[in-house]
Amino acid sequence: MRVLLDECVPKRFKASFPDHDCATVPEAGFAGRKNGELLSLAEDQGFEVFVTLDKGIRYQQQLRGRKITIILIRARSNRLVDLLPYVRACEAALSSVSAGEIVVVPAG
Repeated sequence: MRVLLDECVPKRFKASFPDHDCATVPEAGFAGRKNGELLSLAEDQGFEVFVTLDKGIRYQQQLRGRKITIILIRARSNRLVDLLPYVRACEAALSSVSAGEIVVVPAG
């Protein structure tokens, strides 16, 4: 599965997903793009999942008709140490996502 990590997610977090084709927004050449444009570019490049910490994205973006899924991690901070406890939940979400949905990790 092709996974794109938002700019707010540390680059080292991608090592947590060795079974997936994972890239960061800057690596994909999308740095500085706003969420709507960013999601469209990601879809055009074949990314299936966008991982972010941006809690506002669920209210700012309409996902109906989109091919991409968003995984929203609700962690204390964007420090790697605060994200690592959610890797297992993210992996579970990756195995069961449907296009055009937002999955919140942890659910709550």
